[in-house]
Order: sequence, then structure tokens, then C-alpha cells
Amino acid sequence: MTKALITGITGQDGSYLAELLLAKGYEVYGLIRGTSSFNTGRVDHICRDPYDPDLRLRLHYGDLSDASSLNYVIRTVQPDEIYHLGAQSHVRVSFDIPDYTGEITGLGTVRLLEAIRATGAKTRFYQASSSEVFGNAPAPQNESSPFSPRSPYAAAKAYAHWMAINYRDGYGMFVCNGILFNHESPRRGETFVSRKITKAVARIKAGRAQKLYLGNLEARRDWGFAGDYVEAMWRMLQQQEPDDYVIATGEAHSVKDFLDEAFGYADLDWRSYVEVDARYFRPTEADLLLGDASKARRKLGWQPKVGFRELVRMMVDADIRAELGRPPDRGTPQRRVPPIGTPQSSQT
Repeated sequence: MTKALITGITGQDGSYLAELLLAKGYEVYGLIRGTSSFNTGRVDHICRDPYDPDLRLRLHYGDLSDASSLNYVIRTVQPDEIYHLGAQSHVRVSFDIPDYTGEITGLGTVRLLEAIRATGAKTRFYQASSSEVFGNAPAPQNESSPFSPRSPYAAAKAYAHWMAINYRDGYGMFVCNGILFNHESPRRGETFVSRKITKAVARIKAGRAQKLYLGNLEARRDWGFAGDYVEAMWRMLQQQEPDDYVIATGEAHSVKDFLDEAFGYADLDWRSYVEVDARYFRPTEADLLLGDASKARRKLGWQPKVGFRELVRMMVDADIRAELGRPPDRGTPQRRVPPIGTPQSSQT
């Protein structure tokens, strides 16, 4: 049975990727940080009793700032594939905590790569790069476009991207960079603009809110569905040779377009509810990110299945269901899995 380790498994992408790999018969291990409470809401529906003899999803404590924990998990699990999705991933927040962003998003990647090299693990490694590395490079952006990061997050991702290439070239490691453009879903964090919008629509429709405060409404992004994008991650690690790939839809929409679609779907006029707040503006902005994923279509046989309108409506529907107290449409949650395989975890 193929074993995969996912950092950031409790995030949007990690949860979709875990579902995909389990469906393909993998044994999946997830890296989570030790906190006073479980933060596994996005994967509860695929968690099972830890004493189930058919258990194929296990969680381990670890932290991208702690090299020893990464070494321990890799030695213990001995994964065939590692999908490195964990990061401080909020672009606007990265301006407020640039040091922490560099520590986790940039150096955390190096700690993982070094742990693989030091342990001699024969594993294939996926690095979650980001379209933000392109900044204001001319669109559409592809694998040959110059990097011009416009935020601490983007700069940290650019560093991690090039370090991944250095480990691939210098040590012969199977390392792929997936340069993913914006990808969303009903599982997107509530502080990201796409989810802020759809959640606000649901609350306004229910009469529980009257205003939504946003920053730059003119920014244009290439928005796709996270569930489609994790398949591209998996396909990269199934190739004979490692390489880097842009993953995108090839369509750009502004924040205003997103507002039009989301509020219009709920028969609302966003202009009556949305106000611009300067606090949400970034000191430096990437105005247009539009991806050219022709290489991924050609070499990976990948293309997006969910379009922009369907994506927005999917998110609005999910937030309206949640506002009405209905469970998300993603299976029945089972008993929560406690982290196992580390000295501080408990089986009782």
C-alpha cells in the first residue's frame, strides 16, 4: 500500500487531497500541530476509530518550525510521497507577521527537504508553490514567467520554490513544484476574500448581517476549484521525471465579478451591502494573476472541471446550508481520530 504524508492536512487542500488518496487506496498520514483542541473539522468526515483494523488515515504531531519533529515523523512513517501544503498562507496577514511567514512558509520547506535528505528516504516530494510569486509579471503567467513577489508570503514561497529546485538538482531528489493559482471551495478559510463574500451572502440573506467590508475590489485572479487542483498535485508525483507545473483555469475575474456572481445568485445587489475598508488593502498588490496551464494539460492530462460560476454558487449554497444549521454535503462525520505515533499522544 502506497503511503503518503500530507502537511497541512487539516486545511482546504489537505482535506480534499486526503479524500483523493484514500479513494485511490493509499495509506495517509497527516501532520498537525499540537494545540489545546482538535482542529480537524475539514477531515472529521473521513476520520475513523483508531482501533479500526482497516484504518488508513493517521495523524501525527509535528511543526514546520521544529526540524526534530519532522525527522521523527519521516523516519516513523517512511512515506512514498510527501505533499507539503502546510504554510502561513494568508497574503494580507503576511504583511503583519513577515518573520513568522518566512519561518514557516519558507524555512519550513527547507526543514522538510533536509529531513528527507538526512534520513535517506526515497520519497517523492510535492511543494505547494503559489501564483503570488509572479506578482506583476506580464499575464498570462506560465512556468517560464519571471518571479516578482509582492508580499512577504510571495517572497517566502519564491524562496521555498527555488530551494525545492536546488534539492532536486543538487541531490537528485524527486521534487515537483505546483504553482497553483487561486483555488477555492466551501472549505476555504473564512478570512479569505472568496469565503468572506459567500459567508456574508448567507448571513445577509438570513437577516443576520447588513454589511461586508473588503479591500481592493479591482484585483483580478484566476479562480478554480480546490477539489480539481489536488488531482493535479497527485498527477505530478506519478510522472517518470520531476518537473514544475502551473495549475490554473486560464480565466481571470475581479473581486467585483465574484461579488456580482455570489450576491446575484442570492437575488441581492452587493452595492447595497459592501463597503471598502482601507485596512484590508495590501501595501503592495499583484493586480492580475492569470495562469497558462497548457503544460499541465499536455504532460499531466489535467484540466479543470469546475468553472467560475459553478464554483461561486457551490460556495454560496454551502454557506446558506450552514447558516440554516444543515450539515455540509460531504459524508457523515465519524469518531475523531486522535494523533498517534508520537510520544505525547494518547491511545486512551
